[in-house]
Amino acid sequence: MSEFTVKPAPGKSVRDPRTMQLLGAKGERKPRNAYWLRRVAAGDVVVETRKKGGKAK
Repeated sequence: MSEFTVKPAPGKSVRDPRTMQLLGAKGERKPRNAYWLRRVAAGDVVVETRKKGGKAK
């Protein structure tokens, strides 16, 4: 199953249904499944997009 990084939308608190812990403000890797896709569609979480090939300092 593929994964993506999601973080709570501003002003939202979202629990992971498996761990019952709040989703970290900086975002977490989660499975791209029906639960998380519904949260994205509802505006509860946003998908974090990171640029690939960034240079480390």
